[in-house]
Amino acid sequence: MSEIPSRLQAIIDDFEMSEGREKLELLLEYAEKLPPLPDWLVAKHEQMNQVHECMTPVFVQAELEAGKLTFYFDVPKESPTVRGYASLLKVGSDGAKPEEVLAIPADFYRQMGLDQVLTQQRVNGISAILAYMKRLAAQYMS
Repeated sequence: MSEIPSRLQAIIDDFEMSEGREKLELLLEYAEKLPPLPDWLVAKHEQMNQVHECMTPVFVQAELEAGKLTFYFDVPKESPTVRGYASLLKVGSDGAKPEEVLAIPADFYRQMGLDQVLTQQRVNGISAILAYMKRLAAQYMS
């Protein structure tokens, strides 16, 4: 069994050390760090995968280069919680191999304590984002 990508594990550790409201503040910091889509993907936005299970319109795309994944997200700035979660997943999994992304536990957000500060509806949405990332990663398995 593969381990959680080291960059994602570092993020999990940061959240584990924070308490209550600090977790939300950290999530909002990640929301601000989510980069805009590159121009080439803006032109192909309709080809991105929409996470339909999420109430917020979330779009995700993956690209494989030299055996490593890069994820791209489009999440409205008006949804900072979901945007922050997408951003931390991007930071934590960019550069990972497809099998490493597939090995990320679906409920890893529990280690971070996000289930204690987010509504169940939000947790369901953020779980769906990871599920879509895994589907995209699976397409690149040889």
